[in-house]
Amino acid sequence: MMKLIDLHCDALLRLWENPGRDYENSEEVETSLARLKEGGVSVQLFAVFVEPELPSDYKFQAAMEQIDLFYTRVLASPGMVHIKQWSDIKNLKPDETGAVLTLEGADAFGNDLMKLRTFYRLGVKSIGLTWNNANLCADGVGEPRNGGLTEFGFEVVRLNNQHGVWTDVSHLAEPGFWDVINTADLPVATHSNSKTLCGHRRNLTDDQAQALFKKGGMLGVVFNPPFIGDGKEESEITDLIRHIDHFCSLGGKRNLAFGSDFDGIAWYVKELEHAGKYQNLINELLKHYSEEDVRGFASGNVLRFAAG
Repeated sequence: MMKLIDLHCDALLRLWENPGRDYENSEEVETSLARLKEGGVSVQLFAVFVEPELPSDYKFQAAMEQIDLFYTRVLASPGMVHIKQWSDIKNLKPDETGAVLTLEGADAFGNDLMKLRTFYRLGVKSIGLTWNNANLCADGVGEPRNGGLTEFGFEVVRLNNQHGVWTDVSHLAEPGFWDVINTADLPVATHSNSKTLCGHRRNLTDDQAQALFKKGGMLGVVFNPPFIGDGKEESEITDLIRHIDHFCSLGGKRNLAFGSDFDGIAWYVKELEHAGKYQNLINELLKHYSEEDVRGFASGNVLRFAAG
């Protein structure tokens, strides 16, 4: 079984929405511990996501509640190890699974840098400045204004640089993407596909993808069918591989990874409905690429990027 790293899931949101769900074995958690092990996921990045409609004075609390679940439910599971520094990954034992904390959207800290520093101290290793909405850092892809980073947003990116934290562009409006590319030391798109193949607003243009690759950043292809096939609610694994093929044609073979978005999607790629089915993707990729290339997509590219 080929071991792999997944750059994005929303399991913490699933647990927060229903605390009665069992992280280790719940059928309602697509990235449960049992499914990660079944699928060969050796490192999973867990996003903290705060719904935009929550009252602004509750958003930090909601994020902290999800982080508490990360510590008390995810990390309490057998063999789950907190990845506090990227170098911790290489120390994982064969029967251990690494867990990385990330933040999807700056809504959780508003304009309070003390709260941002708290997230750093708690182990957040990647920060997406926005979800689809606008906030005090930048505009998301759903904001009609389509603006770039604010001065505060630039300050957050500079702090990410100082702390060795990734800056995630997956939900940014395009002007903000270019601001990040010009400012961030460690730009990533944790869960995005090609806009050339699927015109969804959340996907990246060829120019964006090539700029990310040129900067040495990572791109995690996402398993959400509407991002794969022009809004379709059904996709095949071969449809997803078309996006990998396209990004490779743009020079991104050593920059590609997986960012499933499991536990945050409503539709699924056939035979790739949860983390336990990851090897179906690996097996199909091996029909198209060398084992070395597939190991790069699965984990090697991320490990090289994380090592600096």
